[in-house]
Order: sequence, then structure tokens, then C-alpha cells
Amino acid sequence: MAVARPPRLLSLAARFLLAPRRDLAVRGPDEPLPVVRIPRALLRRQEQRQSPPRPVLVRPGPLLISARRPELNQPARLTLGRWERAPLASRGWKNRRARQDHFSIERAQQEAPALRNLSSEDSFAHLGLEPRVLRALQEAAPEVVRPTTVQSSTIPSLLRGRHILCAAETGSGKTLSYLLPLLQLLLGRPRLDSHRIPAPRGLVLVPSRELAEQVQAVAQPLGSSLDLQVRELGGGHGMSRIKLQLSKQPPADVLVATPGALWKALKRQLISLEQLSFLVLDEADTLLDESFLELVDCILEKSHIAEGPADLKDPFNPKAQLVLVGATFPEGVSQLLSKVASPDSLTTVTSSKLHCIMPHVRQTFMRLKGAEKVTELVQILKQHDRAYRTGPSGTVLVFCNSSSTVNWLGYILDDHKIQHLRLQGQMPASMRAGIFQRFQKGSRDILLCTDIASRGLDSTHVELVVNYDFPLTLQDYIHRAGRVGRVGSEVPGTVISFVTHPWDVSLVQKIELAARRRRSLPGLGSSVREPLPQQT
Repeated sequence: MAVARPPRLLSLAARFLLAPRRDLAVRGPDEPLPVVRIPRALLRRQEQRQSPPRPVLVRPGPLLISARRPELNQPARLTLGRWERAPLASRGWKNRRARQDHFSIERAQQEAPALRNLSSEDSFAHLGLEPRVLRALQEAAPEVVRPTTVQSSTIPSLLRGRHILCAAETGSGKTLSYLLPLLQLLLGRPRLDSHRIPAPRGLVLVPSRELAEQVQAVAQPLGSSLDLQVRELGGGHGMSRIKLQLSKQPPADVLVATPGALWKALKRQLISLEQLSFLVLDEADTLLDESFLELVDCILEKSHIAEGPADLKDPFNPKAQLVLVGATFPEGVSQLLSKVASPDSLTTVTSSKLHCIMPHVRQTFMRLKGAEKVTELVQILKQHDRAYRTGPSGTVLVFCNSSSTVNWLGYILDDHKIQHLRLQGQMPASMRAGIFQRFQKGSRDILLCTDIASRGLDSTHVELVVNYDFPLTLQDYIHRAGRVGRVGSEVPGTVISFVTHPWDVSLVQKIELAARRRRSLPGLGSSVREPLPQQT
């Protein structure tokens, strides 16, 4: 029986297979045949394979968005409406098959927005600055000839004694916009009897040591010409170093400090803030963040903030004029500002390009796998090195999201004989000191760094920013991209970003959509975008 079973199974199978053919042969010509339905998606795919590719119509003129696929290009003269559907070049980038795709946001103008709409007649003298302050500016920074739009709005308000919230794009001249009028105000006020401990008359609070060194480097030449002493109090050192910095004679008129170092000095009663005539929070959005907020609250409690311009008129009972400066003020920062001063007492100065993509900087986004980033970076740096040798060229900033990535990437560049500097937050203070200044002076033309180099630091010589790791927030992207295309930059700026993870793609899509619609980046609009109040 076991041997006879297979022939029986084969006969049954043949009977079932041949049955339909017999049925078809028996049917007449008028009987309908069975219908086989093909899915529409399969039909469309078959039609696309058989039909020749349609030519892409390229409109003449400059482009706002240039993509690898020409049908996704957007002409510069076209602006998408708020509710109009945008054909994003990065729409399918969360799929792995999208790697090696890329698109660029092209330059829409050549000069920085802070220099536009300025007439040749605009000058610092028209803003109310005294001749001796103008002479000090000419000696310290002879290249600064005309005020920027931010400086034109900020300086007169500060001279009138108002509290100022200055929110403007990176590289628009915000440091000089508060230093010049506040130094002039100190000239008109007498030095009171010195206390047992140092009591500066002006305080500039910054979030990092590198930014403290930079602000001090800008303010020191101005102060020397005006017979004002400017000192810097950076963090990362022990109490003996802080005591030494504060004991220097003559005592400081203006102190540039980080919150940690100043809090240590206040706790040990090495310094007094009772004679402050002005208090500046530079990069205020960072100082009001959770990491600094407790320290800043303690410092503000030790300061006597004026309630209005009337409190500033008594030179023998000094009250502090408050200045908050920043390039980004995200949603929710208004609640934090209410802890510093009442909203009614703040005069808001904003720029038209606040929280917007810089129109004079070319920004390229490349979809890569993680393993491809090193090869791409080495190729970019070697290409830049060849251009640097053949002619004048700027420097390069390479941003990473962690200190370990900076170190690891540095070892790889060492293997490729690419000279560079490294700057990251886990370095000891003795190693960090002066690294960014060496980079500014041209000791090396490549700097690997974390976001500590993205806030406020002047980088007029930087030509290229590479986001090896894409920033975690849109706020960080604005600050990184703001290292190029600054007022006074000698070279045009370019930003290249490597896009690897799905969360990177989500941010890139928001950036591309904002660029196509010419709007500010989402999630950063806040109450600081109020118009400038009428001044009397």
C-alpha cells in the first residue's frame, strides 16, 4: 500500500489541474471568461516603466532651494504661502534609501541683514555718544565705521536710562551696542569711596569662560582709552585664583564674569554688588536656563535693580540698569524674564531676522549613514586645505554633540595628518584657556568643538561650519550657523550639516519648510517679538 500511494496522489492532482482546461474547451464563444483584477499601484508602476521620463522644466533665475532632484528646486522669486503644501526635498529622508541625498538653502543676499537699510549718513555720533567715546571706539576698532540696525535702536534707549531686552540675530553687533552707552554712563558718575572689598560699577554676566575672555578683549581697549578698568573673572579655577583676580589694583570699574565664579566670590564676601550702575546678561536665554538660573537668581538678589529711569539719577545711591541680550528667546522665556524684571519696565529691541534662517549664508544638508560621516568630513577638510594653500581662505569650525566625539574625531584627523585644535567642556581650565583665541589668531585653521564655542564667540574669520553631529534643537542650530556671515566677516559663510538620525530629519524638515516659506523657525517665537515702544 505504501508503494501504490504516490501514483494515486499524482492522478488526483492531474485531475484537478486539467479540470479547468476541460471546462474552458466545453464553453461556448458567448460565455464570459473569468476576470483577473490587477491592483492600480501595479498598473501605475508598469506605466512608469514603459513611458519615457518627462523632462524637468527648470525656471531661469537664481534658486532659493537647490536639491539633488531638480523638480524639488524652488526659485528665489517664489514664496510659498503659510497653508500651501511644500514639496520638501527632505520629505522621505527617514527612509534608509534616502542616504546620499542632499539639498541646499542658497544665499538670497550678499551682506548681513544687520547692515541693510542703512544710509551713508548714519553714524555713532548721531546716536548720542560723546566725542571721547567716539575717539575710544576709533582707536580700539577702526574698522567699525557705521552702526548696525541693532546698535542704532539700542544705544539711544540705553542712554535714556531704560531697561533693555535686545533680541537680534547672531553677529549683529550686540556687544558694542551695550558697551558703548554703558561706559559713557560710567564717565558721568563719580567713583564712591571704596569699600573693604572690591565693588565694581558695572557687571557683564556671560555663560562661558571663552565668552568672558572675548567680551573683556572688546571692552579692555575701550576702557583704557576712557580711564576705566575692565577685569575678567572666569570659572574653572580655585579660590586662590579668584582672590588674586579680584585683588588686582586699581580695582575694576567693569567686571566680566561667569555665574559660577562670581557666586563663589559673593559667597566668600570677596566682592560687593552694591555700587552697580548697570548689569548685563549676555546670552540671556542661556543664563536663564535651568543650569544657570539658581546662580543668576542669587546674583540678582545681591544687586539693586532700578525700577525705572528716575532711580538712576541719584549718583550717590546707585541703582543698576538692566540689559538682557541674546540671539534666541524661545517660547516660555517670558515667564523667566518676569523673575528678573517686570515686563512693563523692559524696552524690547528686536531685529526683523530674529529666529530666521540667515539669508546671506549658504546652508547644505547631506543625508548620510553614521559610518559615512568621517570619510565625508576628511574629504571636506582636505579640499579646504588645498583651497587654503592656493589662495586666501577662512577657517573651519566642526561641531560635535559630545566631548567624547571631539576627542575621538581628533584622533582620526591626527591619523590623516590634519592639524587642528580641540575645545570641549570636559577639558581642565588650564587646557581650555586661550584655545579659541589661538584659533582666532590663525594658529590653526580647524577647530573641533562642542556647543561651548557656538554662543556669542566672535568668528569673523570662519568661512565654513560643519555640523558633524546635527544639533539637538533648532536653537542650537541658529547659534552654530551664526558663527559665519557675521558683521565684519572677510569671507562668505557656508554651513554643511550631516543628517543621520530620524530626529535629525525632523529638525531639517522644519528648517527647510521655514526657508521655503521665508518664516521664522517654529517653536522659537515668543513675546520678545513685540515692536519697539514709542520713545519719548
